[in-house]
Amino acid sequence: MTNAALHVARTGLDAQNERMRVIANNLANVNTTGFKRDRAQFETLAYQAITAPGAPSSAENKYANGLNLGSGVAIAGTARIDTQGSLETTSNALDLAVEGAGLFQVQMPDGRTAYTRDGNFSLSAEGNIVTSDGMPVQPQITIPQGAQSITIAADGTVSAQLAGQTEVTQLGKLQTASFLNPAGLQSAGNNLLVETAASGAPQVGDPGIDGRGAIRQGSLESSNVNVVEEMVDMIETQRAYEVNSKMIKATDEMLQYANQQL
Repeated sequence: MTNAALHVARTGLDAQNERMRVIANNLANVNTTGFKRDRAQFETLAYQAITAPGAPSSAENKYANGLNLGSGVAIAGTARIDTQGSLETTSNALDLAVEGAGLFQVQMPDGRTAYTRDGNFSLSAEGNIVTSDGMPVQPQITIPQGAQSITIAADGTVSAQLAGQTEVTQLGKLQTASFLNPAGLQSAGNNLLVETAASGAPQVGDPGIDGRGAIRQGSLESSNVNVVEEMVDMIETQRAYEVNSKMIKATDEMLQYANQQL
């Protein structure tokens, strides 16, 4: 039994260590544009049924509770919390934020489409709207050289005043994507998310329609990490780790006592 207790306590150490890693990543990205915090989810490991509930305890009686011994705990997964981060005004014409549901579409170097809440965009040498890593935003929109007063409306319409013209010219329209299960998207680094079987297929369309949020120009969405909440979780994780460490120490002392006395 004491050896089993060592194993159970070890699984507790492993699980709390992984939870601390999730918290550390949240705190590390407290200033990352459009970042969504993760929450560690725990699950019990297999149980050993010594006595099943309802099994006969005698000719006339049955066990009311039975005897089930657990084998520990593990991290079942991490859930991304997709709450809206606060919007910070930057006054940069190519800084965009989505108010509500929706993700910007980005073409990765391998040709696949990725999704992001990070609207920190700029222009490439060819005049294309790109991410800070140079990946083109989809659908691709090119800003002509010398264009002034770039305006991006709430529905994604991009327009500008071109050189030598007095009227504003419409250059294209940004579209956003939504998912039935946005938490099922897989993080790919560089503030990008990729589609998975769990997320479902993207529903692409104009911002502000079919549940997709409107675009706000000149703003960026802050991380939704709450530092105070993460600190509380960190302390709770640390205490749980210490308790499991004490369990290992206590079990080891029991084994030493048994070896010395037997």
